Amino acid sequence: MGLKLTGINKLVGQEVHLKDIDLDFESSSRYVILGRTLAGKTSLLRIMAGLDRPTTGTVESQDTDVTGVSVRDRSVAMVYQQFINYPSQTIYENIASPLVIAGEKKDEIERKVQEAAQMLHIEHLLDRLPAELSGGQQQRTAIARALVKDVDLLLLDEPLVNLDYKLREELRDELQKIFIERDSVVVYTTTEPTEALMLGGNIVVMHEGRVLQVGPTAEVYANPANMEVAKVFSDPPINFLTGSVKDGTVTIGDQLNFAAPASMKDLGTGDYTFGIRSSQFSLNNEDGQEVCIKGEINLTEINGSETFVHFKYCDASLVVQENGVHSYKVGSEVSVYAHPGAFYVFNEAGDLVASPAKA
Repeated sequence: MGLKLTGINKLVGQEVHLKDIDLDFESSSRYVILGRTLAGKTSLLRIMAGLDRPTTGTVESQDTDVTGVSVRDRSVAMVYQQFINYPSQTIYENIASPLVIAGEKKDEIERKVQEAAQMLHIEHLLDRLPAELSGGQQQRTAIARALVKDVDLLLLDEPLVNLDYKLREELRDELQKIFIERDSVVVYTTTEPTEALMLGGNIVVMHEGRVLQVGPTAEVYANPANMEVAKVFSDPPINFLTGSVKDGTVTIGDQLNFAAPASMKDLGTGDYTFGIRSSQFSLNNEDGQEVCIKGEINLTEINGSETFVHFKYCDASLVVQENGVHSYKVGSEVSVYAHPGAFYVFNEAGDLVASPAKA
């Protein structure tokens, strides 16, 4: 039961928007589709909703082929990046509109509208018009309108992207609770790895119209199948360095030489790409077990309560994520520390062959 996509391809002219996609979405489960802009997330959602048809492939809902069925005849609700509300209707009327169209009784409409409004903390705004509301309140209205429908499939296409940081934080928490309580398939798209981790559930990582990896969110984050997944699922970007393994010794650049840790004990002799997340670098040698890289600072970014220190090592541009607000002089030398077991290792094809989680 749920939603199944088989052999989905989407061509627009000669341009490939989606390529060879096979996915199974189970009922009562939530999924996050993570990918950069133009990864194909919206194209995939539109096919799932019935707004577009695939060039080839099938869509099955509750074991029924719905590939050619219009969105009007599917059990689906969708929330878009840009909130869409009827400007001449009150907030109550906006939320109630799908229930009115479905011919539900007035007392049932009242119950469902009030329940959805309370979930999203807009019950005190029901008699107002959309123009009287803030952007965040209008997006809450659009989400509430989708939630009142008792559907098999709820799709949310980057619904928080146009809101300010504080509103995104508030709505993320609320949506997480709402998703858990629903029996339908819930699919949420985002470009932000941090948002994907916060929402949890299962993840579909996409890149250039293809699905790269599917699985429980925390598991995919801990074990990215290849370098591209690691890139997409890292913010700030994951650091990559070329190196080698020989006789149980790891060599990375001209400074790093250390005994292969437990996570790399099965690696054969050869050249590899070593990846390490910015949060696993540190400017402090905390327990004396870390290896040290010396580089030159070329940029410092302050992001809220964190500082990103960009530095150069062996012609590679790397970044350290430090807690707190710090100031560092551009051009100065910096010592950066990392535990040997914190490195991911990818082979020449870019596939993961060792990771900290597998240690």
